[in-house]
Amino acid sequence: MRLKDKVAIVTGAGQGIGEAIARRMAEEGAAVVVNDVNAANGQKVAKDITDKGGRAVFCEGDVTRLAANEAMAAAATKSFGRMDVFVANAGVTHWNKPMLDVTEDEFDRMFAVNVKGVYQAARACVPVWEAQKSGNMIVIASTAGIRPRPGLVWYNATKGAVIIAVKAMAAEFGPKNIRFNAICPVATETPLLAHFMGGDNADNRSRFNATVPLGRLGQPLDHANAAVFLASDESSFITGVDLPVDGGRCI
Repeated sequence: MRLKDKVAIVTGAGQGIGEAIARRMAEEGAAVVVNDVNAANGQKVAKDITDKGGRAVFCEGDVTRLAANEAMAAAATKSFGRMDVFVANAGVTHWNKPMLDVTEDEFDRMFAVNVKGVYQAARACVPVWEAQKSGNMIVIASTAGIRPRPGLVWYNATKGAVIIAVKAMAAEFGPKNIRFNAICPVATETPLLAHFMGGDNADNRSRFNATVPLGRLGQPLDHANAAVFLASDESSFITGVDLPVDGGRCI
């Protein structure tokens, strides 16, 4: 049990990578606050965890709002007595298309969820962690923030922003024993896959897989396993990293 006695919050945990992270952390002994804006999905994940003998509660909330992030922190401390890990996973993208075709509404939504969401999470968590004298934030960024490609220009920009923010926060709060790290997934089998590839079909999959040295798309479990490592004491001397989980895509 690598996360025994730890308490984790996972945003956007109703499906995809967030769901996989919540489930793996529970399997490794963590108590988990499952967050999602889709109450039905989030409640199902939390119930499945508890039905299998794990510890989980659901907390609905929009990550772009400070009050929602504070409510998650409060749910963790009320239900489980503390808050050790916050996984900022919730994210959105636009359909793969030319930069000039991205609408202002799409731009605003991506920066609100992908960047402001991390800002609000940090504002809610850091005071708790300062009082607790320890804390650990894991941001789900993207290889798009390391090796940006055409078609996802402004999504790339949001992920580049949070990668830099993670490094800066790691430097600022390291002396207070608060760690910040990012995981950078490659295109992964989630409901957003079609958006990233401009359509989910055999040809697009084949073309993309050919650009990955290990020859396949990511799986949610790949990123969940990385998150468990960064949440565990095994990574206690690691902070400020952007960890590609990408089959070699960024080489």
